[in-house]
Amino acid sequence: MMKGSARVQKDLIIITGSGGRIGRALVKRLQDQYAIVGLELVGALQPTGNEEVVGVDISSSDSVDKAMRHIEDRYGNKIASVVHLAAYYSFDDQDYTKYKKITVEGTKNLLRSLQNFHVEQFIFSSTMLVHKPQDPPYKINENSLQVASWAYPRSKIETEQEISRNRGEIPSVIMRIAGVYDDQCHSIPISRQIQRIYERQLGSRVFPGSLNHGASFIHMDDLVDALVLAIQKRKALPEETVLLIGDDETLSTDQLQRKISKVLLGKEIKTFSIPKPIAWLGVTFQNMVPIGGKPFIKPWMVRLADDNYSLDISRAKKLLGWAPKHHLSADLDQMLATMKKDPVAWYKMNGLGKLRES
Repeated sequence: MMKGSARVQKDLIIITGSGGRIGRALVKRLQDQYAIVGLELVGALQPTGNEEVVGVDISSSDSVDKAMRHIEDRYGNKIASVVHLAAYYSFDDQDYTKYKKITVEGTKNLLRSLQNFHVEQFIFSSTMLVHKPQDPPYKINENSLQVASWAYPRSKIETEQEISRNRGEIPSVIMRIAGVYDDQCHSIPISRQIQRIYERQLGSRVFPGSLNHGASFIHMDDLVDALVLAIQKRKALPEETVLLIGDDETLSTDQLQRKISKVLLGKEIKTFSIPKPIAWLGVTFQNMVPIGGKPFIKPWMVRLADDNYSLDISRAKKLLGWAPKHHLSADLDQMLATMKKDPVAWYKMNGLGKLRES
């Protein structure tokens, strides 16, 4: 009899980074249908639901092997799906060391250890940012050119390549995901834009680049829907599947600025496009002489500010039968209503620090 078979009747799902926002939402959605094991850092072992959480340092092959031996002893060697969410991400740290160690090498450690199991599917959470931006009206698809414009997408591109080389016979699904938000926001770019407008900061009136450019986002519920469908359809998907997952409606910077300001300030503000060199000088000065706290925007971000990411999600619609039910254009109203009701709590929830009234 297979080890663990008497104790496990449900199909087994392993989720790395199960304590993160996406991981917690996915656990809640899957916990009634599957047996779930979360792999998390030792300091983040608080379960979301009825899943078992196992401590692991994914950058250590010994730690990964130890965690997987525990899983085999307890659950057997058959895994329905591994959803790999754990990765390194930082707007402040552009040193590639941790990206390489955690995201790239960590994934290799995990795949190597999984070769001892019968795994029906390996899902990797990549990003739409692996692609070169496209000016409107062109949309990005899964075959569009890839460019490592900064450390985070570079780590995802390299990890996708490692998965292709090291997956063995494990079928893989690469999900290139848009910026994730929820009803309370929890999106760094959106929350910072709301903050600048609400506080009437100078940065809310100028923008380095085209105001007609924008980026796709995706509501957490829609992302979880896509992950669940990928798991459910795992036996019908191609051996190597790549999917763009995001809203196929993209708001431009100008549209966001107008919508946010109208709700928060009662009028639409006019935003002025300025040359990138001027913006770079201003941001560099702000970072050298911070006034009122450490600036979020770094000089390296200026050159990427107006990158346009509009997505063609027809492949996800076809293979998963998935389409977003939420659109940022509609969800902003609820998000901003929540913010206006209690700005102090909303700031705290979104990690914005102390509210500075205009």
